[in-house]
Amino acid sequence: MIELTKLNGRSFILNAELIQTVEATPDTVITLTNDTKLVVKETKEEVAQKVIEYKRKIYGTKNL
Repeated sequence: MIELTKLNGRSFILNAELIQTVEATPDTVITLTNDTKLVVKETKEEVAQKVIEYKRKIYGTKNL
């Protein structure tokens, strides 16, 4: 799970396993595996880093 911020400033927790794509349009749009789209304040690079950190915690490796 990763913590992200909606454009209205409210934070929420997202299951990182559901992320299909992350795009900058220029807002960051996350498309989930069920085709739901979320717009967040974080950049696509920040989202990617959060996912990497999450996976490192889950799988216990520094090679991700």
